[in-house]
Amino acid sequence: MMRIRITQQQPEGAVLNYEPWPDEGDEVEVPTAQGAHLVASGVAEEVVDKPAPRGRKSPAKGGGDA
Repeated sequence: MMRIRITQQQPEGAVLNYEPWPDEGDEVEVPTAQGAHLVASGVAEEVVDKPAPRGRKSPAKGGGDA
């Protein structure tokens, strides 16, 4: 499966997988081949989950030499 974001509104009555065509900006999950075709056609873009930012670990608290 592939998550896509619709980038172009379609005419009234258009359907996607037997459902009304999603509004521009909506995100939907479709089979990978279908999603790739919609992206290649320019009517959608793939939604890629960005990994959480990796920050520097803070030093342990209370474990210093005294």
